[in-house]
Amino acid sequence: MTNHGANAAAGTIGIHDLSFATTQFVLPHTELARYNGTDIGKYHIGIGQQAMSVPAVDEDIVTMAAAAAAPVIARHGTDGIRTVVFATESSIDQAKAAGVYVHTLLGLPTSTRVVELKQACYAGTAALQFALGLVHRDPTQRILVIASDVSKYDADSPGEATQGAAAVAMLVSADPALLHIEEPSGLFTADVMDFWRPNYRETALVDGQESISAYLQAVEGAWKDYGEQGGRALGEFHAICYHQPFTKMAHKAHRHLLRCCGEDTDEAVVDRVLGRTTAYNAVVGNSYTASVYLGLAALLDETDEDLTGRPIGFLSYGSGSVAEFFAGTVVPGYHAHLRTAAHREAVDRRQTVDYPAYRELRDNSLPADGGDHMLPAQTGGPYRLAGTSGHKRLYEPR
Repeated sequence: MTNHGANAAAGTIGIHDLSFATTQFVLPHTELARYNGTDIGKYHIGIGQQAMSVPAVDEDIVTMAAAAAAPVIARHGTDGIRTVVFATESSIDQAKAAGVYVHTLLGLPTSTRVVELKQACYAGTAALQFALGLVHRDPTQRILVIASDVSKYDADSPGEATQGAAAVAMLVSADPALLHIEEPSGLFTADVMDFWRPNYRETALVDGQESISAYLQAVEGAWKDYGEQGGRALGEFHAICYHQPFTKMAHKAHRHLLRCCGEDTDEAVVDRVLGRTTAYNAVVGNSYTASVYLGLAALLDETDEDLTGRPIGFLSYGSGSVAEFFAGTVVPGYHAHLRTAAHREAVDRRQTVDYPAYRELRDNSLPADGGDHMLPAQTGGPYRLAGTSGHKRLYEPR
């Protein structure tokens, strides 16, 4: 017995608006291949990546988050926004939520709760589910969900080619204009050490093969639970947005799911379901918590056909590991609410850097002495990290 329409009686709840931002700079994988002598096919075809976003010295998860959320606030105002949920695994403080800085930059009311969520790349979906529950309890509220990350691995490591940075802001509300989120969800958790970052490290530790195996195990487990909870059949989905640590991982994941369901794993079948979901991730790189929702943005922005009423699946995975499979249906009239031009401009406006310039940006870090350190203005975005003083980060509109 299915219950994917079970919350219809209470009114639909879902994503009312979606906006994303990325960085000032971009490193094409051709530059990385030129530096390390790798055959470019390993990047373009092997992992499905074309380029990676690189933050300016005055950009971080807060500046990207505020840049992503500002258009949402400009369009809808602040009325009814009583909660900001900020998902990240690139946290800048062990105590204070990064969303509090965003709250100030956007001028949100003081009568707002702000919280930060963490569970590797899965946390953006945890934030979305948290928001859905709050709106279900009080349909007059709107929740601002932000997923923002900068992925960073050791230089010259296999993970370096998958780096990236982006933020996605979503307004969650009753009677959404973009996507109605359905019940149920399929859930899966297993204690594995495939990817982790201890407090004393700036870069993550990765067991590449274990990470792929853990991801596939989580796909299978979350899908099994989704079916047991009364979810849709696999053949019903017009598209599925997967977490994309690199875009070809989405292909691996969907082939594994097809095998689990006894379905044809032909690449044409995979391409049909993944559709345009990889377009942004392929040129932005791994954005951790934002990755799945960059996939959704790409699907909505890059698909010419009308998606109204089409079921879309979501597989969110976070190393360590937690996964969730859920579904949504595209709302009539969604085209009028898309930000396609702004999203493409965010990608296209990035300035290309060569490998030495990228390494200089990558290796830049704020001194840990708590002194006064002002940063040069590099970003072309609306907000910047001005520097630090007295162990405090200083943000400002540009």
